[in-house]
Order: sequence, then C-alpha cells, then structure tokens
Amino acid sequence: MRKNALLLALLLPLLAGCGAKQPEPLACTPGQEQRLVVYTSHKEEVYTPIIREFEERTGIWVDVVSGGTNELLQRLQQEADAPKADVMFGGGVESLESYQDCFSPYICREAASISQQFQSESGCWTPFSALPVVLVYNTKLVAPEALTCWKDLESPAFWGKIAFADPQISGSSYTALVTRIQAGGEEACLTGLCAALDGKQLDSSGAVLTAVADGSCLVGITLEETALQHIAAGEDIALVYPSDGTSCVPDGSALIKGAPHSENAKRFLDFTVSADVQALVGERFCRRAVRADIPADSSLPPLSDLTLVSYDVEWASKNRDRILSDWAFLLGEVPA
Repeated sequence: MRKNALLLALLLPLLAGCGAKQPEPLACTPGQEQRLVVYTSHKEEVYTPIIREFEERTGIWVDVVSGGTNELLQRLQQEADAPKADVMFGGGVESLESYQDCFSPYICREAASISQQFQSESGCWTPFSALPVVLVYNTKLVAPEALTCWKDLESPAFWGKIAFADPQISGSSYTALVTRIQAGGEEACLTGLCAALDGKQLDSSGAVLTAVADGSCLVGITLEETALQHIAAGEDIALVYPSDGTSCVPDGSALIKGAPHSENAKRFLDFTVSADVQALVGERFCRRAVRADIPADSSLPPLSDLTLVSYDVEWASKNRDRILSDWAFLLGEVPA
C-alpha cells in the first residue's frame, strides 16, 4: 500500500512534464483521519515491530521521524506554534518532564495495570519500559572484583578508560549522572567521576558498549538493556549493578500539545502499554515491562534485590539545565 503511494509520488512530476493528465490519488491512501506522526529516539529494531503491528491492527498510517532525544525535544519546542508531530516515543521521563510545556496530559486506558513506581502523577508522559543503570567492564581486561560500585570508577587503573556518552546528547547518560548524585548523596561526587573521565566523552550511548567490547575503554556506564543485548551477542562484556545504588527510571511516550491527529496519538499511547507490547518489551528487547502483571525475565535479578536510589524525576527535570551546565564546566567545556 505505502509502496504504491510512494511510486505514484515519484511518477507525478514526470507525467506532468510530459503533458499527461495526472491520475487521481490512490483510493487506498488514507486521509488525515487515519494518519499519525511519531517522533522517536528509540533504535529502529525497537520501534519498527511496534509501529508495524499498530498499523496492522488499526489501519492507521504512521510516519516516523527518528533522532536523538534532545534533538527531537528541541525540535518539538521550535514547532510548538504549529505542531507537526503527534507523539514523542522514547526518551527518559525526566527529559520528557523537562519539556512538559510541549505535551498534553493523557492517562492511558490501562494505567491501573502499570506499577505505581513508574506512574506519572501529572499524566505528562506514559511509561514504556524500565531501565536500570549499570556499569560494564571488559571481561578479558578487568577482574570482576575491580568494579563493584560507582566509587570504583575513580580507580587510577580506569583513568581515561571509562566509556561515557555526553549527557548533553544522551538521555541515558543524564539519568546516570543523577543516579550518581543520588547514590553519592551530593552533587560534589560528580567531581571524582569527571576527573576519572580525563575529559573524554563519547558522542552516542551506543558507542559505550563498542568501546568497552573492543578494549579501547576498560569500563563503561550504560543501561541494562543495552548491556544485555551486547552480552547476548557474545561480546566480552559483563555488567554490574552498583552496590552503592542504581536507579530504574522508565523511558516513555507523550502526547504532543496541539497534535494534528490527537485521537490516533492516544490510541498509540494505549497500545505501547498494552499487555501484548509489554510482553514484547521483555521477550525481544531485553527490557523490563512497566506493567505490574508482566514479570521480568527470570534470568534478571528482581528490582527488590538491587540497591535502588530514590530517584526524584521531578527534581531531575527541574535541575536538568543546571546539572548539565555544571557538568560541562567540570569538563572545561564552558568558561568559569
């Protein structure tokens, strides 16, 4: 269906140039009432099967624009007077909360099935999956006992050999920064981590695992699902849940304020937390479902067995610009 429409779009200019009468639009091409525009920061292997299934079940034609979380949120802010998208799909919920002026509150149909710890009180966002922050190390180059907690990252052995994505770009890295603050009890604890990085940051969260696997970095900071995927692929990586505290913050979706296709957007948000999709989250994507009635894979430690910090999403959202500015200053990226 979509292939025919695209072919027609390519042929129309040629037909017009030859003086031929342009054909009427294909009857199968959906009208505006059957369309949806999704901005997503998810990887293609995550969003593609979900969106395809949504199209199959609803008949709604979905247009996807992908990019980094911060890039897309800034784009939404720029388009606020004339929104082009309907849904933001992906991004840590503290990042979504920081741009809440771009979104309209919406409580999904099956909100009662979502674990209380992953609920949005304001309805600004709908959680999608739960993502613990973890540390990783190269199993050929680092002994297991050398990395057990955040403080271990400051060891001279790891100086300049820590894989960490720029939190100005990566939402998961910002979550990791706040997790480190709350595990350490004060923002000053970022000084030691910053010094250990030796001014080195990566330009994407995906590069963290690559750097640790190929040995260019010894250890790294990432999310559980990313680490699990690389371990399943047979790479020389192991993960650690920091003994001094980690977080399990969901990523989410949000209804864009003034969305051109708001009713379709609500149907999509409902779909992302349906039992079928949430089961897929655990079975296929190495993530934890946010629904209370869908347990995590038995190979994963229960959240109750982890040392979890009390991650304050509202505080992380309100202080985001300041924390990122302070972090850039520590790295010497901005003037005093």
